[in-house]
Amino acid sequence: MAAEIISLQICVGHRKPMDTVDSATFIEGFGIEGDRHAVQTGARVSRQVLLMDEDTLEGFGLGIGQIRENVTVSGIDIHEVAPGQRVTLGDDVVVEITQFCSPCDRMDEIRPGLREELLEQRGMLATVISGGVVNVGDQVRVADSVTAS
Repeated sequence: MAAEIISLQICVGHRKPMDTVDSATFIEGFGIEGDRHAVQTGARVSRQVLLMDEDTLEGFGLGIGQIRENVTVSGIDIHEVAPGQRVTLGDDVVVEITQFCSPCDRMDEIRPGLREELLEQRGMLATVISGGVVNVGDQVRVADSVTAS
């Protein structure tokens, strides 16, 4: 089975419910159009997009979008994609994995103790390298690590 996008969510505001969408526009060096985490400068640039996989969510008894991920995928363990590797979403969008997403206090609001359970399991953060439109059902491909020249 090929890896694919099974859900897309946009964070429209602090503590507001995520907007589940059929497609989203990813903007190079910025993030997802309409998402409150989209930034071009500062420390949060490495946190433009949060990717999570369906199997990990199910393993923790969580639903899609519950941990506030932007992209939910199936057919791949997103935690096996290392920082520096690039992931292609659909035909055009490329994101570069930057780091594990550290679970915040909000995870304990879902279930007491979940924040600690999710250490290095809350998905992978990424920055947008090449923009474009991504749709639910698009394929996900992992490229090799980026090497500095």
